[in-house]
Amino acid sequence: MLDNLAPFLLHWAITALSLWVASHIFKGVRFDSTGALVVAALLLGFANAIVKPLLIVLTLPLTLLSFGLFLLVINALVILLVAALVRGFHVSGFWTALFASLFVSVLSLLIGAFFGGSDPATQIQMPQGSGNWL
Repeated sequence: MLDNLAPFLLHWAITALSLWVASHIFKGVRFDSTGALVVAALLLGFANAIVKPLLIVLTLPLTLLSFGLFLLVINALVILLVAALVRGFHVSGFWTALFASLFVSVLSLLIGAFFGGSDPATQIQMPQGSGNWL
């Protein structure tokens, strides 16, 4: 269980850093305190893990018709949801949320690649030992 704690904390820190940078780039994204930033980063991670897949399944026909571009709308809606739930995190509107979500996604990807943080859920564990594969 503790094996997954370090990647989780790293991902949380990268998300918080990306949100902090986005708040300095976009006028419509604002944090009242550091605590609001930390809670928003944590809640954004949970929302991306739980709410976002549900939204993707529910809007699958629209996503297919738009060739996947509706996923950008889902990302913006998740940012707006987190802003509505976290006191001290403010997003001025949909378009700000859309561009901020794009920025946070790209910056998190770049920082994660730089630090070599890998998602433990995507790693394939090979069986140990000298067994036959048939």
